[in-house]
Amino acid sequence: MTDTEFLAAFESAAISSDDWTHRDHIRMAFLYLRDLPWDTALEQIRTGIQRLNRANRVEETAVSGYHETVTVAWARVIAAQLHHHGPGEHFDTFAAANPHLLTKTLLRLYYTRAQILTPEAKAGFVAPDLAPLPDAPAA
Repeated sequence: MTDTEFLAAFESAAISSDDWTHRDHIRMAFLYLRDLPWDTALEQIRTGIQRLNRANRVEETAVSGYHETVTVAWARVIAAQLHHHGPGEHFDTFAAANPHLLTKTLLRLYYTRAQILTPEAKAGFVAPDLAPLPDAPAA
């Protein structure tokens, strides 16, 4: 599936929960962050995940559903790597150069489990308690 087809499926919430992988999360964020200003990309990431969750009837509970801190933290890490490697890369090239991004547990470098699992972290962005995240790109 091309990037255009992939984003069209994402934006129309046509990806099933079973097919929506961590790699897909990273790919989607990469594509938005590569092509859009930070604020716009983050909003597209945020609203797209929420729309896809609704379409897949993902229940919003303390441990499932949309998580703001996880979304923002991943976007900042991906944006930092994109900035380091430069724009215009294809996702497969970017992923091969940054295999650590394909590890779901990467945010454990920044957050303790206790910090990331708080209701406050799920509802709004909470700063990390282990190490600072890369700065958000300038708007």
